[in-house]
Amino acid sequence: MSRVKILLLILLIILTITATPFIGGISVGIGEIFSAGIGRQIFFDLRLPRIMFAFLVGFSLALIGAVFQALLRNDLATPYTLGVSSGGSLGAVVAIKAGFLLDWAGFPAIVIFSVSGSLFTILIIYMIARSRYGLSPLTLILTGVTISLLFSSMILFIHYLADFTETYRMIRWLMGGLQISGWTYPLTLLPVSVLTFLFLYRHAAAINILSTGHEMALSKGVDVPGLQKRIFFGGSVLIGVVVAFAGPIGFIGLIIPHLIRLLTGPDHRVLLPAAAVFGGVFLVWCDTAARTIIAPAELPVGILTAIIGGPFFIWLLLRHRMKQ
Repeated sequence: MSRVKILLLILLIILTITATPFIGGISVGIGEIFSAGIGRQIFFDLRLPRIMFAFLVGFSLALIGAVFQALLRNDLATPYTLGVSSGGSLGAVVAIKAGFLLDWAGFPAIVIFSVSGSLFTILIIYMIARSRYGLSPLTLILTGVTISLLFSSMILFIHYLADFTETYRMIRWLMGGLQISGWTYPLTLLPVSVLTFLFLYRHAAAINILSTGHEMALSKGVDVPGLQKRIFFGGSVLIGVVVAFAGPIGFIGLIIPHLIRLLTGPDHRVLLPAAAVFGGVFLVWCDTAARTIIAPAELPVGILTAIIGGPFFIWLLLRHRMKQ
């Protein structure tokens, strides 16, 4: 990337993170954050960590969306296409229904069970899709869709057995949300997101070749099986962590990579950092709107991203159909 583009991305991050903490149902002035009081507490303990968390979640979803579209050679692929989010959701729903109250290193049972469900799903998909020639994109997609349907049916079955309170908690979690206080979640997600990004960006040139086709990549000397495996595991683990922390927030991993691709082109050396940054910025502003529109109540951010992403997805389908 050119220095100008890098500078613009940095400025966009700074503008978003400095502006959005002052927006909300309760007004917080600049002077209040430097004095002991409720304004300082709201700013540093609630809004700032939440904004950082939202940025990292959007950053991760857009990043993996762009990479999975290359891995699967499918413009309609998302971070959830391979079914990892369904495994995480099933784990969370099981924890809610069982009423587990355990807490480990500051993380509740829902997070622990969701991560476990995602990791279990990753292993299942890999065992089914692997071969000596690498991971077949078609097999990955079919396996992911099948597992998603299976786990969705199991989630519905647990819903059927749940009482009203449990059902409400399940539905609320499945909507996706960023309601946190304190720095535990953002500081945990930060190294996972950054390390995954650095790892994927290191292979950006090879991902460019991989997206053109399996045979072409092999002819160019790319270790296709190894690259596919690394992308699959790195991206899936990050998505598993994101889903465990924030629930399944949809459409960011679909719409942002396509929007950035229209602006910058398909080169992943530019696409990956640009999509990740714009994904983070987009989710921060969506979450800011979600906690402000009906204040003092709060709209689940997953609903807002779906409202925005749904029409775009339909347009994308129609555009894809016209090209055929």
